[in-house]
Amino acid sequence: MNAETNTETNATTTVYKVTGMTCGHCESAVREELSALDGVASVEAVAGTGLVTVVSAAPLDEAAVRAAVDEAGYELVGQV
Repeated sequence: MNAETNTETNATTTVYKVTGMTCGHCESAVREELSALDGVASVEAVAGTGLVTVVSAAPLDEAAVRAAVDEAGYELVGQV
């Protein structure tokens, strides 16, 4: 797992690779679905790179992340 934990805030930052995002609407759809997961504090999705950065209270279950990305209409490749 490549998640990083900030010991001052106990926040975990994880970067995922997602395929299929091509525009701002795509970024918004991914942000919306991932933000709905328990413990997620923020989500940054960048269509140009396919990278999605998630800050959460604790490490997220990858199956839940995969399901959320799938629900948005895209494919989770995995953590980077």
